Amino acid sequence: MSTNVIKARVEGMTCDKCVAHVTHALESVPGVVSAQVSLEGASADIVANDSVTAQQLADTVKSAGYVLTV
Repeated sequence: MSTNVIKARVEGMTCDKCVAHVTHALESVPGVVSAQVSLEGASADIVANDSVTAQQLADTVKSAGYVLTV
């Protein structure tokens, strides 16, 4: 199965703990290989296999208290 890099915007982060929380949430999604989250850029670069959908990622981040837009 191939992987893609999904670039997303993350809203609601204010500190490094937020970054860790969003990173952990994203990496808990089955099929996500890694997530690099930036507080300064309010963004995330997510490496995931083809089975992962933008909606899955957005729902997971929403349940963690943030907003993710792909």
